[in-house]
Amino acid sequence: MSNRSLNGTDFTAMVLAGAEQLQQHAEHVNSLNVFPVPDGDTGTNMNLTMSAGVTELKRGNSSSIGVMSGILSKGLLMGARGNSGVILSQLFRGFSRYAAPYEELNTLQFASALQSGVDAAYKAVVKPVEGTILTVAKEAAKHAVFFSRRTNDITELMEEVLAKAKDTLAMTQDMLPVLKQVGVVDSGGQGLVYIYEGFMQYLESGLVTATAAKGDKARPAFAPQVAERPTATVVAPSPDAPISAQAKLETDNIEFLYDMEFFINRKLGEAQGTAFDEEAFRKALSVDGDSIIVISDDDVIKVHVHSKAPGEVLNLALRYGEITQIRILNMREQHRDLLSAGMDGAPEPEWFAEIPAEPVREEEPSVLPAHELAPFGFIAVASGEGIADIFKSLGVDVVLSGGQTMNPSTEDFVNAARSIAAQHIFILPNNSNIILAAEQARELLEMERLVSVIPSKTIPQGIAAAFAFQEEEAFEANQDNMQEAVSRVKSGQVTHAVRDTTLDDLHIMAGHYIGIQDSKIVATEEHLIATSRLLLTKMLVSGDEIVTILTGSDAKQEDTDQLVAWLQEHYSDAEVEVHEGGQPIYPYLFSVES
Repeated sequence: MSNRSLNGTDFTAMVLAGAEQLQQHAEHVNSLNVFPVPDGDTGTNMNLTMSAGVTELKRGNSSSIGVMSGILSKGLLMGARGNSGVILSQLFRGFSRYAAPYEELNTLQFASALQSGVDAAYKAVVKPVEGTILTVAKEAAKHAVFFSRRTNDITELMEEVLAKAKDTLAMTQDMLPVLKQVGVVDSGGQGLVYIYEGFMQYLESGLVTATAAKGDKARPAFAPQVAERPTATVVAPSPDAPISAQAKLETDNIEFLYDMEFFINRKLGEAQGTAFDEEAFRKALSVDGDSIIVISDDDVIKVHVHSKAPGEVLNLALRYGEITQIRILNMREQHRDLLSAGMDGAPEPEWFAEIPAEPVREEEPSVLPAHELAPFGFIAVASGEGIADIFKSLGVDVVLSGGQTMNPSTEDFVNAARSIAAQHIFILPNNSNIILAAEQARELLEMERLVSVIPSKTIPQGIAAAFAFQEEEAFEANQDNMQEAVSRVKSGQVTHAVRDTTLDDLHIMAGHYIGIQDSKIVATEEHLIATSRLLLTKMLVSGDEIVTILTGSDAKQEDTDQLVAWLQEHYSDAEVEVHEGGQPIYPYLFSVES
């Protein structure tokens, strides 16, 4: 397929092909996580981010690459999850800014747009690290600028870009010692390579393999010209027609708004072989959901639920195996679309469904006058009902369900902030992989209210920050006090290793437990209690600190009692507190404060 220029139609098809390629290999990207913990999520975050971009892209209808890249950028920006998702959104944000005035791009312009994306991504990261997705994107764009002077064919240029991205990805092991030590390439860089592979597949064949849609056959993603594409026809309802059932329902009355459907493969994942208690599973789903369907056989569990806490549902499912074929729909969004179209039912969405004729126009958020707003508001991210309750007891207004296994998106933070009637809002991300999405939300809200992201990287740091808040203090003073509180906390967590590896002279075996202090694995033993003791020994220095234990959903009371007794015997001057956290994957979270 020879192309001297790239218009909005072909660009859209390229993105769909790239998203499909990433979706097919998301689990492989997850497996490249450096730490051998059961929550590597780079592939998941990049896939969810691209999915948000594709959803928005399908609402546009233009042959202009400036228009379509701008629509994609908006979707990626709001749907960005995790550091990798935010960086991905910035790559396309910079691309769209360059492409904005153009109907189509030639090779020189396409290369410049890629370079603009790299510039935006590097600017978004406070301390860029080489040997990551940033390096892969940078070297590929640099080579694109060089080679674009030697060809006027977009396909040839993209072939060079992909080859350079793959070469750079292979070299990431030499740029980051920890990658070489573990024997993997950078996960985010691998995700970007998969996207570029999808771009190339479309440019070479003009086809997109629509495995995410119904059927497995390859088919053209779009017709060559916009005018030739079929457009949706909406028939206006007759004035005498009865009012639809959907029209009688208020959108905001849809309480359990996320329609979720997925499979749990019990033969895959870290929890394979775990006994499945269907009654307990249904009961847990019913806490924040309804319309529950659970169909179980020996190997696969099919789940359908309407829930208001999708992150908790997925965390619950991970206890029994690997989640596959995930579908999550926002029923409030569907309902608004149905009402605006005058329809009483909606077809099942398809990843490669035809693009609607008219884009959806969003309403501007309403902002209350200053005298009706409280002075301060709080958003915190937490995984586990007990931890969420702790934050709520400390005055947090909105607790977003999330953590390593399900990162809130930029849009989640924006919506949460707009739901709080406060002039100044503090965000506690409580995970290093969530800070960038929170910062991106802060930038989007700059014209509405003052938002500060307290860079808490762990749950204990977030709790310490919330404790440090004083209602009578000014915004800046509280910000300083909370950041200082974060710096005083030592954080620890215990989980099990999912593969054999060696890190910093620690020989880690799959199935054994590992103890992580802040972001470094410092202990590993076969048994949970032994690992916890070793980790706490490294965290406790003077012996008279305050030790807080947050028990996870898999923690056993006898283990906790044994751990507390050991602390009291060996650190009699320490003050020990135990709270039920309910977090998945990590049986224990520890906090040590002087």
